[in-house]
Amino acid sequence: MTTAQQQTTAAVVDAFFERFGAGDLPGLLDLFAERVDFRVSGSPQVPWTGARSTRQEISEFFGVFPKVLTAPQSFTLHARLVDGPHAVVMAESAFGVLATGKTFTNAYALHFSVEDGQIVRYHMYEDSYAIAEAFTAVSGERADRSRR
Repeated sequence: MTTAQQQTTAAVVDAFFERFGAGDLPGLLDLFAERVDFRVSGSPQVPWTGARSTRQEISEFFGVFPKVLTAPQSFTLHARLVDGPHAVVMAESAFGVLATGKTFTNAYALHFSVEDGQIVRYHMYEDSYAIAEAFTAVSGERADRSRR
């Protein structure tokens, strides 16, 4: 059984990916509430990690990507799960880092919460270790992951 809230959540999440894919930053920002619990945890070497809460900060977040990354080399949306106001999306994408020429593949999960037709929570869970390696200019020995 699909509730009206689930339909709204699904529609907002679908619009998010449509607008993001089209490069429609103003349209993308319209999907966010004025105040948002917006978090991308990870390595400080990755320029988009950190917490944000306003549309201006979110605009700056999405503005970072074209400055530091190539256009996506691939994008696959594996699953979208919706439960009332919550949606979890599992996806994978590949990008090149402009400054280093290195590429990375990023498997990630996004947790959205939608209230009154707007995104009020955006939490991204990604492999920031692999991304940080792609941002590292000097290629030396790989870090021993067993010590992490």
